[in-house]
Amino acid sequence: MKKIVFTTVLCFLVSLSFGQKKSVKAANNELGNTPPNFTEARSLIKDALTNPETANDAETWFVAGKIENKQFDDQRTLEILGKKPDEEVMYSALQKILPYFVKATELDQLPDAKGKVKPKFLKDIRSYVRANRPFYVNAGIYAYNQKSYQVAYDNFKTYNDIPGLDMFKDDKEKWNIAPKDTFEMQIQYYAGAAASSIPDHQAAIAMFEKIKNDGYVSNTLFTENELYQRLAGEYKLSEDTIAFANIIKEGVSKFPGEEYYVLNMINLSINSGKLDEAISYLEKAIAQSPDNAQLYDVLGQIYEADKKMDNAISNMNKAIEMDPNNIDFLSHIGRVYFNMGVEKRTESDNVSSDVAKSKEASNQSLDYFKQAMPFFEKVFGLDSQNSGAVFALRSIYYNLVSTDKSYNDKYDKMDALYNSLNSDKEK
Repeated sequence: MKKIVFTTVLCFLVSLSFGQKKSVKAANNELGNTPPNFTEARSLIKDALTNPETANDAETWFVAGKIENKQFDDQRTLEILGKKPDEEVMYSALQKILPYFVKATELDQLPDAKGKVKPKFLKDIRSYVRANRPFYVNAGIYAYNQKSYQVAYDNFKTYNDIPGLDMFKDDKEKWNIAPKDTFEMQIQYYAGAAASSIPDHQAAIAMFEKIKNDGYVSNTLFTENELYQRLAGEYKLSEDTIAFANIIKEGVSKFPGEEYYVLNMINLSINSGKLDEAISYLEKAIAQSPDNAQLYDVLGQIYEADKKMDNAISNMNKAIEMDPNNIDFLSHIGRVYFNMGVEKRTESDNVSSDVAKSKEASNQSLDYFKQAMPFFEKVFGLDSQNSGAVFALRSIYYNLVSTDKSYNDKYDKMDALYNSLNSDKEK
């Protein structure tokens, strides 16, 4: 009885194995129909990919790849004929091809029972993959435009990775890629841009670093300066402060006078407490770009931080001369005078026992507030909801009321607006 059961199960297993092999053959035959039933072909191959008797057969994975390749080719043929293909179907099929062929290649190169390697499908697989490679660029662009950035990145990266796949390591047909190929580099840049949008900063950095280290080639897609700025941006977003600082320093040397690097280098110097170094970088930048108002304003702020107020005011005034309605510039110089007024008022309070000194400091305080006033009034005129200007003017008018009651109405107006703005924030 046991023997009968054993025989029955054995027959069942043989039958099952044979059935799976038949499914692989049937799936392959389906591709010859016009048009092929892709749903049926995929259904036939699906179980064979996981069944122990066929899952380790190179032909199973080769046929699975051919199914996707056939659907991709059929859609591409429509495009060649001037008809509109279903791009989603076409590129989805393209993405599925390579993983099947990679697996088929691995199995196809395993030694047989006699220890010999006799690949049956490798030549055809190489042919398919070579032919398909350019279309991963199109697939990447399509996905990028659909805002499917991960898919875009995967396609661009696949394009770049194909020549280095194991299936081509002993291939006598060499890839026609120059040591510094502009097009290859541009696709790497596309891949980096897509990774940045995912966002996957490490993947983006890897792509941009590869271009930088392999040697930038002049092209119409991006400049070397843009590459360095992209790379710096990714390091900054990934919070790799050391790498960010290094690329900024390299950029300052490689692209002298370029604002992006100079301003970042200045920030790095300031954050490190190296104000003299920051001033030196700014002075060089101003010498190269004397009409850049922002550089003067930043230089003024550094002098302010270094407690050199005359230099701060002088440079901030130059910035305002170039750009009279810049709210930031106006606010910065107003702040300098305002803070000097606050310092003198504090000094007056601290020496209250010495009436003469206290009065002198108090008068100086009022003078500084009066000098700050027109800058903040102009900011308020340009932006009546500017909370910084409202706060400053409220404080200035309050202090000036002590000697000139005509500022009472102005103070009341600013006080009401100040309370209204704060009330809105609380809501």
